[in-house]
Amino acid sequence: MIYLKDVVTLQLNEKNCSGCGMCIVVCPHAVLSMNHGQVQIDNRDSCMECGACAMNCPTDALTVQAGVGCAAAVINAALGRNGACCCVVETPSDSENIGGKICC
Repeated sequence: MIYLKDVVTLQLNEKNCSGCGMCIVVCPHAVLSMNHGQVQIDNRDSCMECGACAMNCPTDALTVQAGVGCAAAVINAALGRNGACCCVVETPSDSENIGGKICC
């Protein structure tokens, strides 16, 4: 399942990875896999940004902004909540507008 393309905050610091595989065990969407004793990100766009991988990584090799990324926006929109914003765009200021942030 792909939520939105190229917007996931998931990052892997390969130097910190011990190859324990705990992140693979806890990931609900098979985003990660093992490759020669190291974890790799296979399906980044399938990440729902739940944060399970990062919370269970003993070496802090994985980071993700759980609950604030596009997964949260998709869930909030599905639940009919207001403010279901996926990305924030800074608008430039000019002589007529002050500028600010908008959801896209």
